[in-house]
Amino acid sequence: MSAFLLRCVLPLLLLAGCSGWQSALDPRADAAQELHGLFWLFTITCGIVWAVVMLVLAGALLRRPAAARPEEERGRAERRSGRVVGGAVAATVLVIAGLTLASFFATRGISADHPEALVVRLRGFQWWWEVTYDDPSPNWVFITANELHLPLGRPVRLELAAADVIHSFWVPNLAGKQDMIPGRDNVLAFTPTQAGTYRAQCAEFCGLQHAHMALQVVVETPEEFGRWRATQVAAAAAPESAEEVAGRAVLEGKACAACHTVRGTAAAGTLGPDLTHVGGRRNIAAGMLPTTRGAMAAWIADPQTIKPGNNMPMVPLSADELQAVSAYLVRLR
Repeated sequence: MSAFLLRCVLPLLLLAGCSGWQSALDPRADAAQELHGLFWLFTITCGIVWAVVMLVLAGALLRRPAAARPEEERGRAERRSGRVVGGAVAATVLVIAGLTLASFFATRGISADHPEALVVRLRGFQWWWEVTYDDPSPNWVFITANELHLPLGRPVRLELAAADVIHSFWVPNLAGKQDMIPGRDNVLAFTPTQAGTYRAQCAEFCGLQHAHMALQVVVETPEEFGRWRATQVAAAAAPESAEEVAGRAVLEGKACAACHTVRGTAAAGTLGPDLTHVGGRRNIAAGMLPTTRGAMAAWIADPQTIKPGNNMPMVPLSADELQAVSAYLVRLR
């Protein structure tokens, strides 16, 4: 009895963990719901096929050897076997054709266009994400990094590209995987159906820090998204304290300004993430650290120890300069 419980109940307990903010079995968008249905269709169909094969195998093992049966019975058995094989071939063709059609219909909307879709350009770097919100009005176009905000119930069109090597964008709760290949643009379309925060991940090995290339997707009400977007198009917040003023001077005067942009300041680099509103993001370093002053200072002081191989160099700073620039950056909300 205990062995039976171990074999039958334990797998069900493991399945109880198939939910949360990074699970394809917990769909929160129309595309993910289609893939969820396709997953269970394949699983159930393959389970039935396996069960039928096991039953046929059991029947063959339990049947009397051919030599022990009368010749007439052997003839009937051969004819039955021929019919079974023919039926199995026909069933195989039907199953494969059915699953192929189901896959086609489930994924045909992956690049569908919608006249009211929110267009977001997502570009993969080693090892972070550049997020550009497009709009017919140039005043509403802005760039952020490592965090994707989407309005609930509105179609989204993600235009995917890679800046260096092959990456792959995957946010299991909302859509399937889509590769990001240098020189080729791909599209992923879906409509979020439930608010929440979901984790996206690069799903294609892209180098040393591949596992540390995450992106948070925040699905919020249209009103919340509108307020967030209005904040993002604005210039960087002005420093208030003397320490923050000193931090801005450090950022503009050091190598930081050659790689990063902070709109409204002299920093206009394009090699690294846009830092205009970095203090308002949930994480820094593509999901590795929380956005706190201490984590910000640690990242600036020694990025190679935290994320070896990344393209951010160690900029020599005094203790006072490090404190000042970290205070200024967390101010940028």
